[in-house]
Amino acid sequence: MSNCGTAVTCDNDIQEGEVLGISTVPTSFGTSYSNKFCKYTSVEASNGKSIGIFAQDKISNEQLIRAKSILEFYLSDLPGSLYGSDKTSVANTMADNGAKLLLLNGSDDGTNSPTLDGQPLYDTELVVEGTTAYINNDYANHRDAAFEEILHLMHDYGIGTSGPWAAPGALPLFTASIDTARINAMTNSLWPTASVDTWVTQWIAELKKEGSLSQEYLASVIDSYYGYWGADTTNQGGMGGIYIAKTRDDVTAKDPMGMSVVNEFFNPVVTYMARIDSKFEGDFSLTFNIASPYTHKSQYLVNAQLTGSLDSNLIGNEHNNTLSGNAGTNNIDGLAGLDTAVFQGKYQEYSVNVLGDSVLVQDSVSDRNGLVTLSNIEQLTFSDKAFEFTTGNLTEK
Repeated sequence: MSNCGTAVTCDNDIQEGEVLGISTVPTSFGTSYSNKFCKYTSVEASNGKSIGIFAQDKISNEQLIRAKSILEFYLSDLPGSLYGSDKTSVANTMADNGAKLLLLNGSDDGTNSPTLDGQPLYDTELVVEGTTAYINNDYANHRDAAFEEILHLMHDYGIGTSGPWAAPGALPLFTASIDTARINAMTNSLWPTASVDTWVTQWIAELKKEGSLSQEYLASVIDSYYGYWGADTTNQGGMGGIYIAKTRDDVTAKDPMGMSVVNEFFNPVVTYMARIDSKFEGDFSLTFNIASPYTHKSQYLVNAQLTGSLDSNLIGNEHNNTLSGNAGTNNIDGLAGLDTAVFQGKYQEYSVNVLGDSVLVQDSVSDRNGLVTLSNIEQLTFSDKAFEFTTGNLTEK
């Protein structure tokens, strides 16, 4: 495993990322971690322990925050679900079991193999929303594996598995439910499909020896459920053709037991704040549009924030979106739902003008919120005040 770069590079990243909760690696982890990783953040469990996320120097702050956001999303309660209504025990078990996420330079090609305890996720697999790789669905060079690998972390260290070397799990009944769905999928050639090649057959045999069949099956279901294979034009199914279902509709129709497992724990929408890459220009849409294949993924986002200062726009969807602009000139259209625009500063620091059914907001502080035109936005929130916007009227709440 390669070490981090120069201390200056790490220090600059950490200084810029302090507001996002990024720090140096705590000394409590010893030199085995601090010599190989230069940035750190964590998710705190209610038992007072932490789930650590360690990053090497080629991992950007935005990649690190996205990884943390996905883990927090997975661990957020889903009221009314069978096993996910209170996920406290899953987070506590992960912390008790010493769960660690290792964000590594490069690709999973054997040149930077993890030698420390933890779940690896590589630079080329951690794709920030709005980057070229995200927009172009670059399966060949930047297949987004973040949802998969972070799920493995939660599954192995928190939910629990039935493998021979499994750590104590928090949800044995859910573990059994996942195993049952996986057995059904293998029996009926849903996962792996009948068309897989010899390499996949050998990989499945290795997974069986490791006791990790259910982990990989569940990851296949989740990736298709959240749209990460919908844009793949080279395979009929998900996970490069290993799984029968490519989209959420496919999961429902072709693997109903897999869909049942998802409904028992996982939120149908992705609720973390997606931080759109600072180099993105144009319209970033949360509404599915077949002409924009990246929206197979973004259609499940609820919240999005433009970053940087380039002029760009946000388009919401039918959910209750929370949307925020950047330091440039933005148009934000919430479309349907009860949508909220968020501004970082106090209300008095902005010029706010109602223009018919739209609101024009100009920030007086440079490099913050810029100039934004709001359409189909029902609420505006500032750091000190909140407003409702209905029928052309802006009213303080």
